[in-house]
Amino acid sequence: MSLSAPSSSSENFTHDEIVAALTRRWPEHRVAPSLGRIVALTELLGDPHRAYPVIHVSGTNGKGSTAAMIDALLRACGLRTGRFSSPHVMSVTERITVDGESITEDRFDEIVREIEPYIELVDARQIDGVAMTFFEIITAMAYAAFADAPVDVAIVEVGMGGTWDATNVADGGVAVITPIDIDHTHLLGSTVAEIAAEKAGIIKPGAQAILAGQPIEAAQVLLERCAEVGALVQREGIEFGVLDRVPAVGGQLLRLNASEGPVSDILLPLYGLHQAANAAQALAAAEAFLGMKAINPDLVREGFATVTAPGRLEVVRRSPTVVLDAAHNPHGARAASAAVIEAFAFNPLVGVLGVMADKDARGILEVWAEVMQSVVVTQVASTSRGMPATDLGELAAEYFGAERVEVVPRLDDAIERAMTLAETDTAGGAGVLITGSVVLVGEARTLLVIDRSAEEDPEADNSPVDGRQLLDADPDDDWSPAGSVDQTEVIDEFLTGESLEGEAPAPDPFDDDDPFADNGFADNGFDDNGFDDSGDTDVDPGERDHDR
Repeated sequence: MSLSAPSSSSENFTHDEIVAALTRRWPEHRVAPSLGRIVALTELLGDPHRAYPVIHVSGTNGKGSTAAMIDALLRACGLRTGRFSSPHVMSVTERITVDGESITEDRFDEIVREIEPYIELVDARQIDGVAMTFFEIITAMAYAAFADAPVDVAIVEVGMGGTWDATNVADGGVAVITPIDIDHTHLLGSTVAEIAAEKAGIIKPGAQAILAGQPIEAAQVLLERCAEVGALVQREGIEFGVLDRVPAVGGQLLRLNASEGPVSDILLPLYGLHQAANAAQALAAAEAFLGMKAINPDLVREGFATVTAPGRLEVVRRSPTVVLDAAHNPHGARAASAAVIEAFAFNPLVGVLGVMADKDARGILEVWAEVMQSVVVTQVASTSRGMPATDLGELAAEYFGAERVEVVPRLDDAIERAMTLAETDTAGGAGVLITGSVVLVGEARTLLVIDRSAEEDPEADNSPVDGRQLLDADPDDDWSPAGSVDQTEVIDEFLTGESLEGEAPAPDPFDDDDPFADNGFADNGFDDNGFDDSGDTDVDPGERDHDR
């Protein structure tokens, strides 16, 4: 698989060197629109994606959390699940889970070595003039892992778009389309309708299509695709939806419209209106997969109670409370800000903000300036794609006012400064929100969440670690590659998939947030009836309980 030379083998490489080799390939923030290479590889592997049914999830926002909820519901029903998501927050192994657990590094490496000869065969063909890409190989690895497990069902999240996404080599019996909005215009199209057409490509003949509320242009495209291929449609606000929700300790209590009537008293341990809507769609998808058979309400409650979403309004320490959220665009920031106000009511709220240079920093700042009392701007340390802290600070001053902005380039120092500012509040209502990018959130989690046992131990020392420890950490840490590969380069690879070749980063068509970039929804201008603007329904707006 061309680890360091065309003829080299992965047999003697460490996990970190294998990951670095994979990410030296055409990275996932670039796109080679063709299914030719993934089809060729999966055929050589015996078409592992045909060994189990697939639930396919696409959309602009909400894919990651919705997929995680579907996974949890089906596991509660006793099924063995596989789930593929992207990108990852801290470790590449997060992308492939079996029965709710990420595969181990050893298993990841084993899969690479098993399929390596077949990758080389496809590489040699140079299909469409391109060797196999990073994302195509990871996708094939997931499909192979699920076949080997084996699993009863795979929940597969699209990387970007749908029609030409490598995951679309599989035919999902259930196609889930989360809210669609303008994004990746240079690749997917400049209008909502064009983007919807790309994402509609996962809706296959005879499938069941579970559609979130959409802008009218997207809804029309999706419904036309369903009619074209004979897909059975379920629409948010008509066949399924949120009937009621009440904020609760650690999340929210939901009442959802299910296939055989309302299910009440569902504790979802996630915050925000957007996550409630994701839950309603996940329940509809799970019941569709089970043949429109209602899931026992107790199992529904059990499944949702186990859902986790790292980096999505995730509380990582107390006194003061520190929350991570990977909102990376204005839509995400708006949803996250509403959820923060509802769930935490911090006063003051101190922000730690870092963004990628190719993101809408002004739009993000405009949202947070209305919510944060002060902001400490910083920068992503692990990739050159991060906006310099000084540049972000100048922009922040335009929205916050210079007196509310501090510039602290090192993330560990920025977190410490924000916590100090929060601790000056003697009333105990202050909080710190670290946001702006999945990469930034991944770095913050490495600083603040040393390991799961320490996070769960109330006596553990949860104080931030010195950022210099990132490069001096134990070799078993995902962020500290061993061997001859340069550590800072491989850390950059883990988070961004950028090449080690040193080429200038292209504008990122694959958002640094995706799986879990689900806290942004379009202000799409249609009312709470989901598809009601298309004239297809006359549902009472009072039955809806979220505002996109």
